[in-house]
Order: sequence, then structure tokens, then C-alpha cells
Amino acid sequence: MSRRRKKKHDDSHIDESWLIPYADLLTLVLALFIVLFAASSVDAQKFQMLSNVFNDIFIGGEGVMDYPQPSPEDDTAKTHGLKQADPVDQQAQTEIEKKEQLHKLDQEELKQIQVKINQYIQQKGLKEKFDTSLTDEGLLLTIRDNVLFNSGQAEIRSSDINVAQEVSDLLVMDPPRNVIISGHTDNVPIHTSKFESNWELSVMRAVNFMKIMLHNDKLDARWFSAKGFGEFKPIASNATPAGRSKNRRVEVLILPRHSLPE
Repeated sequence: MSRRRKKKHDDSHIDESWLIPYADLLTLVLALFIVLFAASSVDAQKFQMLSNVFNDIFIGGEGVMDYPQPSPEDDTAKTHGLKQADPVDQQAQTEIEKKEQLHKLDQEELKQIQVKINQYIQQKGLKEKFDTSLTDEGLLLTIRDNVLFNSGQAEIRSSDINVAQEVSDLLVMDPPRNVIISGHTDNVPIHTSKFESNWELSVMRAVNFMKIMLHNDKLDARWFSAKGFGEFKPIASNATPAGRSKNRRVEVLILPRHSLPE
């Protein structure tokens, strides 16, 4: 009769399978402490750290939490429901609004000067020979050449010197303004012993008119300048006598102190 061998159990071997769930438990506890730490002071950097840890623990770094985080500036803007304005843009807009307001006030002052000049034109019966217009470039007084000059001449007629003097009184302002006096002709060629071209004639008419006005000691010559444009800036057609008459003129432009922003 054969004897059955009994297997001996090795009691010295310890079952360590319990270590696996224990390690998982420690991992979860670590994750819990990270959550508590991040929640104590939430900001974008810690939130990103938290996202990376959970991704690494549970899904290997590729999960729903792995997306770009907004900056603190973006969060502030969203909280107020507004896009943060650039300080440089705000300053530029403020400057533009200031210039527009100053220009508006300036135009109102020029309108008052225009009223005064128009009253002078009405009183002197010069409505057909004088004209005023107000634009963004300034207040323009237009004087027909036959009010001041003989044909082809640049010297103001002695009988009309008082007109230039009275116009000078209208230009006395406090504070003063820049004034540009310009001469213009028609396109009929001129060639005399004094003037070889319409351009030279227009320049000397502007200069001579300005010189008469500056005899007024209430005007400062530093604010005045003279130009000549010849036939190159007509305001009417040179095809008719009436049009050529309008083009022969002296213009007095009173400039604004503040121009519109570009």
C-alpha cells in the first residue's frame, strides 16, 4: 500500500496582495491634499498645477482639464463685462475730444468777428465788392481788386487807402490771430516794365495792402504774412468778363487758433 505524500505549506511566505489597494488609497489621499492646498488660494498657476496632477494620476495627462487657462487680466475683464481699454488709446481719444472742443469755441469767436465785418460791409455799401465766408481754414474776407487798384497796378489808389485802414481796425483782436493776405489775378497775360507776370503783380498787391494795414499801431506785424498766387487759384471761370472780375481779388484769411484733429 503506497503512502500518499502530504504537501507541506510554507508558512514563512506572507501574502502581500493587500499592498496594491493600500497604494491606491495613498494616491487618492495625496490627490485630496493637493485639492485642499489649491483651493486655499486659487490662481491660474495653481489651477494649472492641479489640472496637470489629476491628468497624470487618472488619465495620463490627456483629459478634459488639459486646456489653456485664462490670465488674471482676462478674468478681471470678464468680471466687469468689459474689455480693458488701452491707456494710450484713452489718452489719444481725450486729446482728440479736447481739440474738437477748442476748435468749436474758436469757430464761435470767428463767427462774432464775421458779424462785425459784415456790419462794416453793410454800412459802407460794399456788399457787391466785399464778401466773407467761414470754413475750417478760418474766416475769409474777399476784396475785389477794383476796390483798391487800377488795372495792372499794385499800388492802392489814394482814394481807397481809407478802406485798407478801416479793414485793419476790424483785425484788432485780443489775443491776436495769424492773418494771411493773398493776391490773385485772372489769366490774362501781363508784361509791363514793372511786372513780367500775373504772379509778380499778385504778390505786390498783397504786400502793399498789408503794408497799409500795418500802419495801424494796434496790429503786430509778426502775426501777418503775404502771398501771391497769380491766376492759379481762380474762384470763377476766366471765360467771361464777370468771371475774370471775380478772380481779380485780395483775400484776408483770419486763421483759427485751434485746428481740427487729423
